[in-house]
Amino acid sequence: MSNRQELIKEMIELQKKFIDYEHQNGLDPFDYYTPKPGHPLEGYRQKYQELANKLVDTAHAEVGSER
Repeated sequence: MSNRQELIKEMIELQKKFIDYEHQNGLDPFDYYTPKPGHPLEGYRQKYQELANKLVDTAHAEVGSER
């Protein structure tokens, strides 16, 4: 499995966890943007953004372009 596929798989897993949380608990914007320590969404946005950036960088590297 390519690095790109692994990144996509990890992003999808994060999305599934987020959707499950949202369906069970609803979503308070404060919990999404500024979750308290220990909250299930703590670090979610940062981790997802990190994976998305790696995916973009990987795709650019594969085709020889840059941002």
